[in-house]
Amino acid sequence: MKYLQNKYFKIALAALIIFWAAYQFVQGNIGNGIALIFVSLIPILFYFRNEYILLTMLRLRKQDFEGMEKYLIKIIDPETALIKKQLGYYNYMFGVIYSRKNLTQAEKYFRKALQFGLSMSYDVAMVKLSLAGIMMQKRKKREAQDLLAEAKKLDKQNMMTEQIKMMQQQLKKI
Repeated sequence: MKYLQNKYFKIALAALIIFWAAYQFVQGNIGNGIALIFVSLIPILFYFRNEYILLTMLRLRKQDFEGMEKYLIKIIDPETALIKKQLGYYNYMFGVIYSRKNLTQAEKYFRKALQFGLSMSYDVAMVKLSLAGIMMQKRKKREAQDLLAEAKKLDKQNMMTEQIKMMQQQLKKI
């Protein structure tokens, strides 16, 4: 089962199916060739969107942190199974999980998520907001202020303005 998660295996499988489709075209089986071209899109899709990351995102929407952790643990060697942006979201999800358990671990995962990158500016803002909260708990006021300012810049839809204002008021008490 481990080889199904390897990104190179997915590309090789897609290439093999495309060669098989080309062979079917040469043999005159046009219908089979077209069907195989569509089948080859499945491994290519899962190369760019890991199925466990997608399932974890669904669990995040339902606030099911145990389910999130269950799916993330199933990714056996994330460095080979995931592309760079997926590694960012993998670390982001673990940061969310550990923010309830261990803030030091959560900070490590959130920093890794920023290092690998996230595709949505909202997600980057959420990570910076979470890091600002961790810095506030560690009494690092200056770093928390910087992270809050960056999160405010990235929050273009103004979805986190209330949380940012609340955290800024708490920072004044430190």
